[in-house]
Amino acid sequence: MAPLGRPRALAAHAFSPHDAVLSAAARHLGRRRFLTVTAAAAALAFSTNLPARGAVAAEMDAARLTADPFTLGVASGDPLPESVLLWTRLAPEPFEEDGGMGQERVSVQWEVALDEYFALVVRKGTALAYPEYSHSVHVDVQGLTPGVTYYYRFRAGSYISPAGRTRTAPAADADLTTMRLGAVACQAYQDGYYTVYRHLAREDVDVVFHLGDYLYEYAVNSAGGERGYTDVTLPEVFNRETMTLADYRLRYSLYKSDKDLQAAHAAHPFVVTWDDHETENNYADSVPENDLPPSEFLLRRAAAYRAYWENQPLRSAQLPQGPDALLYRRLQWGTLAQFDVLDTRQYRSDQAYDDRPHAPGPESDDPARTLTGAEQEKWLLDGWQASDALWNVTAQQVCFSQRRFGLTADAPLSMDAWDGYRASRNRVVAGAKAAGLENWLILTGDVHVAYAFDVKDDFDNPDSRTLGTELACSSVSSGKDGVERPDSWETQMKANPHMKFYDGRRGFARVAIGTESARIDFKTVSVISTPGAPLTTAASFVTEVGDQGMKPA
Repeated sequence: MAPLGRPRALAAHAFSPHDAVLSAAARHLGRRRFLTVTAAAAALAFSTNLPARGAVAAEMDAARLTADPFTLGVASGDPLPESVLLWTRLAPEPFEEDGGMGQERVSVQWEVALDEYFALVVRKGTALAYPEYSHSVHVDVQGLTPGVTYYYRFRAGSYISPAGRTRTAPAADADLTTMRLGAVACQAYQDGYYTVYRHLAREDVDVVFHLGDYLYEYAVNSAGGERGYTDVTLPEVFNRETMTLADYRLRYSLYKSDKDLQAAHAAHPFVVTWDDHETENNYADSVPENDLPPSEFLLRRAAAYRAYWENQPLRSAQLPQGPDALLYRRLQWGTLAQFDVLDTRQYRSDQAYDDRPHAPGPESDDPARTLTGAEQEKWLLDGWQASDALWNVTAQQVCFSQRRFGLTADAPLSMDAWDGYRASRNRVVAGAKAAGLENWLILTGDVHVAYAFDVKDDFDNPDSRTLGTELACSSVSSGKDGVERPDSWETQMKANPHMKFYDGRRGFARVAIGTESARIDFKTVSVISTPGAPLTTAASFVTEVGDQGMKPA
């Protein structure tokens, strides 16, 4: 979630000599050359961190491991009908720059079973954990059966990882009656405990969509910020803004050391997409928040993207090339649902009006402006044209529906959300109408509150056709404890008749998609400044097949 203004000074940071060399080199590269000469960009950013093609690196005998390397847990993601991606990362000393693993590659065994006791193993193999990729392991397990729950685990030396549970997607032509998903976003470690994840781990869902801000670049003090640790002292390395590859890797180690986050990953496959804070607050394409040359910022972006891939259950297709990564992608859940996962950060035009809330105007409404980039926009609209799914679900980051922040006709809107890119939104809406989408559901993160919206053909006319529904899932921890009715509650509810729900507490959304309707339950916890708060259902809505709109359940 963005602050009101763009300017902000960078925290003081000690750069390594390697970083200084990269920054100096970046000043000699214009953005066009940096982005078009992909191999050169990658070599520039990570000349000592990419395994050479065909090279044989020294291999550690895993028997030499003397401490548990699975301190960051396990995860799975992007389920397909016959495959799923399994992830872990070896780090016996997770708060050390190399994770305590040194610079040797390590063989890691993996196995997939039909039962939690691993009596019925159906797939197994060996993967290599490379130091160049922070000893992360990404295994794309093939040959699985569609629509089946599996259990998986890893072994390195004498150590066995915690077991994870995952599932494959149903066959593409499977006629399903229901599927269940969870939606989460925004998990600033320093803002509180991950109680939301503890509850989500216990939910009966098929898949979890993480809608961005998995990581925050801001400093975390020795007490863990709002967590207020008294029995743990975090290393000073976290008490600065992330800038380098080493910084981002270490910050993921901190986040992933949380046991509640580990439990949620172990319980469910995740489908992840980033927003801004995985790199830097409110960046837009190659334009940083602060006044830096794009070439220098793109080095930081390359580091952030690289660390993101290393620490998420993503396939090799999402492996960044320098400062670029193909994160938008499409998943299918039988004939019931098509999921289009967007990236609304990497390709967007710079925010209008200095990224401050502003009434619509010539700058924000310029038809040339885009939130998705032309290629991703075409991919989305073409995918809708080809879709035979009953439900089309768009998993993305920032609010799609209009949000007036005041009661007048010229009330300000967010320039960082789709409201700041109205021509781009209009093209997407036109594409949805042209494709004849009848059941369109949008999943949104970013704003640290829970919203339920009717997606209108004309947001300024409450009587216009409702084209779909949008939910914002609140945040896991960002925004600290929160309150049920924020100060802006009454104004926003009056100013936006299509806004059907607004709650400022931490939580997640659970969605049950069926052949007759989709049910949305907004789950909340009262506090995260202390652990253990119970889970409550703040509100429930249904949107019916062929009759879109949020109706109280």
